Amino acid sequence: MPQTWTHRPETIPSVVPVSTKNSRIRSFHLLLLLLLVFGLPLLGTWLSGLSVWAFLTFPPRPSQTHSGQVSWILFMATAFSLALGILPFLLRFLTFPFPQSTNVQSSSFPIWGWYGLIALSVAWTAAWTRVPELAAIQLHTFTPLWLSYIVVVNALTMGRTTRCLMVNHPKIFFSLFPLSAVFWWVFEYLNRFVENWYYLPILGVDAFTYSFWGSLSFSIVLPAIYATYEYLMSCHRITLPFKRWWKIRIQNEQLVGWLLLVAAGLGLVGIGIWPKILFPLLWLSPLLMLLAVQIFQGGDSILRRLRHGDWRLVTIPALSGLICGFFWELWNSQSLAHWKYAIPYLHAGQVFEMPVLGYAGYLPFGLECLLCIHLLFPTLEREVAREEDNDPIEEPINLRVGWQTWCDHTKNVS
Repeated sequence: MPQTWTHRPETIPSVVPVSTKNSRIRSFHLLLLLLLVFGLPLLGTWLSGLSVWAFLTFPPRPSQTHSGQVSWILFMATAFSLALGILPFLLRFLTFPFPQSTNVQSSSFPIWGWYGLIALSVAWTAAWTRVPELAAIQLHTFTPLWLSYIVVVNALTMGRTTRCLMVNHPKIFFSLFPLSAVFWWVFEYLNRFVENWYYLPILGVDAFTYSFWGSLSFSIVLPAIYATYEYLMSCHRITLPFKRWWKIRIQNEQLVGWLLLVAAGLGLVGIGIWPKILFPLLWLSPLLMLLAVQIFQGGDSILRRLRHGDWRLVTIPALSGLICGFFWELWNSQSLAHWKYAIPYLHAGQVFEMPVLGYAGYLPFGLECLLCIHLLFPTLEREVAREEDNDPIEEPINLRVGWQTWCDHTKNVS
């Protein structure tokens, strides 16, 4: 007789109190992290005999100083290595024995989600058309596109779980936008060393104007990644294969934390010395640092989850980064204001503007975003589902208009 599962949607994170002492420790870790990320590449540049002053201007404005090159040996070796790394996760997902589902409950798509879909359609049309009447706004369609995406994905999560960050924790949700701008400016700074991307058209605007529009565009990164992560965590057909998998036993987590921190530090120094060789460390070194900080803070770290075979905090953020990366590159490809890439040795097989192997960078980036959010908002618990005897699988969303207004959803928000 087939096993039957009754759907109980996973809940999204909830807020719990935090001690003042722990807050001070987190502030110290955050300050140390920023000092290392900003200082170590400069140290590498200084050790290579170059002047560091050119890297200290703000805002950093990337420009095309070299063209993308292809080394087919390195390209094939990198592609093979990535395939080996991804294959176990893909096989796990494809071969996981999902029990048959019955008694599936459908959920309604909130009406404000439909408004988001309409806004997304309008912004997409404005971004990809060259109508003279829209010329004044076509340089700035990136932010409306992604604000609409964020609303739609939050609505999808709301339809599945009756909760989402935007509705249930609006203070945290809106705080993510300015923090996201700062977060991405860090990567703009690191890009000054490796020069992997640049923006077009080149506009002769002053530093304030460039910083304003840049910050507005960068402000959507963390909200978009987290909205996607939150939705995917409600999809049990995606999460269940990785909820109980390989168990990784680590005896001394503090030692691992120090090793990660040292490796990340050496990587950041390295991109200042050999930027055309070590450019992938732009994405990997900050990730290792964030993992180290998470270990030092204790609590429910990714390593502790892996000890119990729970890989969801690895796979779901990485997939969230890849999904957002796909839409970033898709909408960028035909927009008036856009970016291009110049990737050493691997610049081949472009999908939109991005060389195909470059999409692998979105995997660690998704993890970095989630770790950064947890560092900035430690009260946002990482645990999104209770252990249950029978874990449900995903249910379809009924895209009918749920006639609950925004006020109906938010009047009971704590």
